[in-house]
This record gives sequence, C-alpha cells and structure tokens, in this order.
Amino acid sequence: MEMTEVKKIKVWDIAVRIFHWSLVVFFVIAYITGEEESELHDFAGYVILGLIVFRVLWGFIGSHYARFLNFIYSPQTTINYARSIVEGKPKHYLGHNPLGAWMVITLLVTLGLTIWSGLELEALEGHGPLAMQVNIVESVFADDDESDENEHESEHEGDEFWEDIHEFFANITLMLVFLHIAGVLFSSYVHRENLIKAMITGYKQNKSD
Repeated sequence: MEMTEVKKIKVWDIAVRIFHWSLVVFFVIAYITGEEESELHDFAGYVILGLIVFRVLWGFIGSHYARFLNFIYSPQTTINYARSIVEGKPKHYLGHNPLGAWMVITLLVTLGLTIWSGLELEALEGHGPLAMQVNIVESVFADDDESDENEHESEHEGDEFWEDIHEFFANITLMLVFLHIAGVLFSSYVHRENLIKAMITGYKQNKSD
C-alpha cells in the first residue's frame, strides 16, 4: 500500500509575507478612502507603489520560490494544471500553482496601472513625481491667446479622464482580489492545505509518494 508522507517545508520568506499582508492592508485603506481627497489615500498609494517596486526587484533577487523564474509558467503548463483539477487529480506545487502565479502577475500589473493613473491625476493638481512632466508639456503647448476659461475647462477634462481611468483600474483590481481569495480557498480545498496559514507561517506541505 502506498503511503503519502507529508513534510513541512519553508516556502514563503519573511519578505514575501510582509509584502503580501502589507499590500492587503494598504489596498483596503486606499480603496475605502478613494472617494475623498485625503492625505491618507495618497499615503496608501505611495506605500503600494513602494511595495510593487520591492516585489518586482524581489522577483529577481529574492529567495527561490519568490523569483519570477520559478513560478511563471507557460500557457500549456497552466492549461495542463487546470485540466488536472477538472480530472480530480490536481498537481501539487510547493510555490504558486500556475493559475495562482498568473493571478499574482495580473494583480501586480493592475495595481501598477492604478498607481500610475493616480499619479497622473495628482500631477494635474501640481503634486507628485509626475507634476514636473505635466508642467513641461503645458509650457510647450501653451497658447498665449488662450483664455483662462478654456484653460480651466481643459484641466477639468483632464481630471475627469484620469479619475475615470484610476477608478476603472481600482475596480478591476478589487475584482481580481476577490477572484484571488476564491482561488486560494478553492486551492486550499482541493490540495487539502491551508494556504492562508502558509502565507502567515511561511510553511507549506511537501507531499511526496
């Protein structure tokens, strides 16, 4: 009779875990303060920007399971993994499974686009690291004969444009977060392991026949 030996192995390093839970906290803060212009919303956005930059760097120089090289899978591998779930024989991965891995990448991209659009919006108000860029563009294309009313109208249209873009990506990110949570719960069920606990302790089950 085959016996399945279950061992615990350290998968998520402390940096990845701090990044993950910090991102959870500050995304919630940023989202619930998004309807009001507040320093707290801006602060949360800048923290998220810093977290994204860190995670990208850590994806190249971090520990084994944190590196992109070790969890970005080909489309065929991802399809095979999805098929194994449908067949009731899901392949176990110590790090991110292929579907989870692509969710991580997608979330980083949508978060990055949300932050970028927020910085563009802030720049129109004369603040943030992109403010100088906006001032240069305005000085190049400024029309000396343009009235103050037209200038105000142009600024208002710019505000509305970037507000819509910012809100769009924020909502897309929120939707992906809910899908991510559902995926974590589903993976925890099919693989018989607590993935939330693993992201707290850093340890996962190393299952081998």
